[in-house]
Amino acid sequence: MALCIINGFAASQLSRLKQKGIKLTVAVDKVAASGGYMMACVADKIVSAPFAVIGSIGVVAQIPNVHRLLKKHDVDVDVMTAGEFKRTVTVLGENTEKGKQKFQQELEETHKLFKQFVSQNRPCLDIDKIATGEHWFGQQAFALQLVDEISTSDDLILEKMKEKQVLNVKYRLKKSLIKKFGRQAEESAINIIHRYSTKQSRDFMY
Repeated sequence: MALCIINGFAASQLSRLKQKGIKLTVAVDKVAASGGYMMACVADKIVSAPFAVIGSIGVVAQIPNVHRLLKKHDVDVDVMTAGEFKRTVTVLGENTEKGKQKFQQELEETHKLFKQFVSQNRPCLDIDKIATGEHWFGQQAFALQLVDEISTSDDLILEKMKEKQVLNVKYRLKKSLIKKFGRQAEESAINIIHRYSTKQSRDFMY
């Protein structure tokens, strides 16, 4: 569920660009699955490499529970909450059927929202057919209309260079003064060690 939330935020940022009239093309060389596809589906056009992994429109949660192990060793865990469903399932406490049913309901609701989001952005899809949690390779995804074209990002850029100006944009975080000095000190130390080791090897040779 965390993946959907994080990539849901990223998808919203892409939607903002689209709303400003910027045409978006997303190129997938490796994976656009689950939250990754949530991001990709916002684009006006999705280009996929032949063996990229696409889809996985589903929600999953896996939670270990060590309650019986703790009980075996006479370890009690008290889970204190205010609100009936503040904690539906836990790792340490005893999980009830009612709590597990509520957690499953939350997963289903998240999946429903996921499907709605994909449908809004790609109305051409048969959402019930592709929102099963399955993933497909690029060629299969193209047949299901999950993507619009089969190509790698390199081929796509090379093709666009024939008719458009292509810019390479990089975002770099500004380093703090402490980090700059730390990096310089590290490089100075490496240089000193290198000069010393070189001198030692020369002395040995003579």
